[in-house]
Amino acid sequence: MTFTVFLFHLHFKNQMETVTMSTPDIAEVDQFRCRVDEIFQKIDKLEKKVNEVEQFYLNANKKKKSSSKGNSIREEQDKGRHVPSIKKQQQDASQRESTAAKRMQELMRQFGTILRQISQHKWAWPFMQPVDVKGLGLHDYYKVIEKPMDLGTIKNQMEAKDGTGYKNVRAICADVRLVFDNAMKYNEEGSDVHLMAKTLLEKFEEKWQLLLPKVTEEEKRREEEEAEAQLNIQLVREASHAKRVQAISNELYEVDTHLEQLRETVVQKCSCLSIDRLDQQSF
Repeated sequence: MTFTVFLFHLHFKNQMETVTMSTPDIAEVDQFRCRVDEIFQKIDKLEKKVNEVEQFYLNANKKKKSSSKGNSIREEQDKGRHVPSIKKQQQDASQRESTAAKRMQELMRQFGTILRQISQHKWAWPFMQPVDVKGLGLHDYYKVIEKPMDLGTIKNQMEAKDGTGYKNVRAICADVRLVFDNAMKYNEEGSDVHLMAKTLLEKFEEKWQLLLPKVTEEEKRREEEEAEAQLNIQLVREASHAKRVQAISNELYEVDTHLEQLRETVVQKCSCLSIDRLDQQSF
């Protein structure tokens, strides 16, 4: 219970005890008590709302303190910022995802060109299909290699239309590296397969370095867009809580008015009782 509400309770408890001791009209006293109880029930509900708002701003402040450098600059930029509505944010998010997906598809298309060039190399044939572990009698293969991978599987997953395919270029890059890393790990250095895998990996890395700046740029752009979206969501939440604070303030003012009216009524009743007693004593 807040200090203000505590004072309300204490004040009216004293007032009601005064009335109880000073008047025989029990029904009227009970009526006052009912009205006061109703008001304090409303105050209890308001307190819960206030606590929710306070908790929101406490969490918001913690996030601000733990966020990255440059907050002060961003806060200056956010002053006077237009806050889009929830509906507008949803529309923007949908459009943003659609545009980002098209950009990623273009990057994946360019990566597909790299994969095709590697696959067409004269030494690529051992890596185009899953290793025939049983046929080659490689009984220890799965003990050495935790995650088998091949270029054919990568190509199929890139072309998947059921939603199980790759979501970004770096994931494809990681699997291409895995193909050759597995081959070099299982086959001894100096062996034909080890040499073939090492050569193809080097050629792949050369081509990947040409595409990498575009991938990095896209990742940075996505990160900035996501930060922008999160900021807009936070601003909408803060605006919503600001409205709640105003509504709570109005309700508290209304409650305060009712309490003041009750206080005046109680005081008047006590005054009347005191005058009646003086009149009685004069007789």
